[in-house]
Amino acid sequence: MSATQAEKILAVSGMTCQGCVNAVTRVLSRVSGTQSVAVDLAAGRAVVHGDAQPDALLAAVRKAGYGADLAPAG
Repeated sequence: MSATQAEKILAVSGMTCQGCVNAVTRVLSRVSGTQSVAVDLAAGRAVVHGDAQPDALLAAVRKAGYGADLAPAG
């Protein structure tokens, strides 16, 4: 699978409200290469489309004060 426009799923911990969702969406949207972001509070995950580097995405979420890991594929 090509890294261009790839889907990356992040498991995000520490989100408790819509404000958290907005914050995570904002920081992920600012990562270079991000095309779109969808954050699901109930599932505790963020789906990012684009060619952003996974390490940069994880670092952005962690810097904002939330836990983040790459979710297993599939």
